[in-house]
Amino acid sequence: MSAAGESPAAEAHEHTHADVSGGWLRAAVFGAMDGLVTNTALVAGVGGGGAAPRAIVLSGVASLVAGAISMALGEYTSVKTQNEQLDLEVAKERRELERNPHGELAELVEMLRVRGVDDELAPVVARQLSRDPDTALRLHVVAELGLNPEDKPSPVTAAVSSFLTFATGAVVPLLPYLFGASLLWVALLCGGVGLAAAGAVSSRFTPRSWWSAALRQLLFGGMAAGITYLIGLAIGVSVT
Repeated sequence: MSAAGESPAAEAHEHTHADVSGGWLRAAVFGAMDGLVTNTALVAGVGGGGAAPRAIVLSGVASLVAGAISMALGEYTSVKTQNEQLDLEVAKERRELERNPHGELAELVEMLRVRGVDDELAPVVARQLSRDPDTALRLHVVAELGLNPEDKPSPVTAAVSSFLTFATGAVVPLLPYLFGASLLWVALLCGGVGLAAAGAVSSRFTPRSWWSAALRQLLFGGMAAGITYLIGLAIGVSVT
């Protein structure tokens, strides 16, 4: 217990943060939403055109497989390219630190001043931090690029996450047909419930309320399904 008049000693408390580096979470949310919207809209369009349940299932499964593979490959390539670009910029900054150490030191001093370090103290802190080349490099990269070179997302994790969540989302509107139901409105209802549920789950990682996130995703999916249904209906009528 502290003596009278003394402030209690401050204690550091461990805490964690959610994934915000563009890794599994972004890919998972994007994959699930894309799978739900894509196949709900596809079922609406093909069903609106008067296709038989067997044709709807065939189209939906083909869309599921093709979409999941496409999403996985796209996520892998996107994240891999982002990481390679970051590596290129890190190498460029390392060369600058080697070729022009005084200029880079002056740049670090200015960075510290902008971030609130006193003018007299900034050069001292900059020199201390620059004693370790890796620390200096990391500080420059984070300050100039806004990315931490030691916290790069995994392209494999993003690809697998995207593949699985797209496939899961895409199968939801097909469930009634797979279990023997042949009513289009039942499939669209399943797709709507899936969209709302996915939106509500995603709200756990954001400050948005669950009902607001669910309503937003339901609205987006409903718009896509409504438009494709009308197109399918028009094409079906013209073909017949």
